[in-house]
Amino acid sequence: MASSNAVGAMAIVLGDRMRAAAEEAAGDAGAIPAALTSLYGWAEGRPIDVLSGGLRVSHSRTVRVVDRLEERGLVARRASPDDARVVLVDLTVAGRRVARRVLAARARALEECLAGLDDEARAQLGALAGLVLERATTGRLSARGICRLCDVHACGHDDGRCPVTRAADAAEAAVVHADGVT
Repeated sequence: MASSNAVGAMAIVLGDRMRAAAEEAAGDAGAIPAALTSLYGWAEGRPIDVLSGGLRVSHSRTVRVVDRLEERGLVARRASPDDARVVLVDLTVAGRRVARRVLAARARALEECLAGLDDEARAQLGALAGLVLERATTGRLSARGICRLCDVHACGHDDGRCPVTRAADAAEAAVVHADGVT
């Protein structure tokens, strides 16, 4: 029980430090930093509903976040070529720059928190975190929420090392298999 409590406290410290660093780097609070990093990592060019699911906020709240980002010149909206009623969101050059700044600040905050661990301890902690993340990922929607402030390029998303991506892919494959589709 004491170890579980320590893990919970560590999660709070890491979350608080990452959030503070990300908000400072983004120059804004709330869902803004996560919206920027989500767009940079996996949501760019996708419908607002996809971003909304990842941010774990309502569609109307996501529209207000996109409004603020657009006012700052960090995103641009466009109609979907498949359905003009669907709005897609893209980062601008300035938006990409701010998103990279947010991710760098997040990485520095994590490095500061983990500075006392040697390479072996970091590897062990990373492996344990991967196991927890795999169990917590129930599908694509949960993966987007977990990765809303994640550096998908650092985690191995593109080369199959990310435990969240692997678990989401497995959950999606299980649904397809259960539906009898091959």
